[in-house]
Amino acid sequence: MEKEDKGVVKALSKQEIDTIERFYAAWELKKPEVLDEICMPDWKDIPLAPHQEDNPKGLQAIMKFLFELCPDIEIVIHEIFGSHERAAVRASMQFTHVKEIMGIPPTNKKVTIALHEFHYLKNGKLTHTWHLEDWFGLLMQGKEE
Repeated sequence: MEKEDKGVVKALSKQEIDTIERFYAAWELKKPEVLDEICMPDWKDIPLAPHQEDNPKGLQAIMKFLFELCPDIEIVIHEIFGSHERAAVRASMQFTHVKEIMGIPPTNKKVTIALHEFHYLKNGKLTHTWHLEDWFGLLMQGKEE
């Protein structure tokens, strides 16, 4: 009988990394329904946007809205790191700012917003995502000449 390695942290599994990559690919593919496959039905998106439903359908509605607002939206993953069932993602959202967003007038420039997200997974599916987007950075990019 092998001795159990106590205190050894397991790496993210290939399935967990694939799930995370599919989460971001749903944006590029403009397929919010992918969330139904990779998120638990009671997945938590923390913090919720105003009036956002607290499950995958809530983010799907936001995705559809952003696809209309920013047709060329793209998310670039810069790195994924973590341990089994826990992952952090440093990414960026890029799009051409052609319509007003949160009261910020359009600049018609390509902009980049930093994303920092922390995902919890169970059995290869997302259970929780804590996220922080640098929307203030959008305002500052609009002021740059």
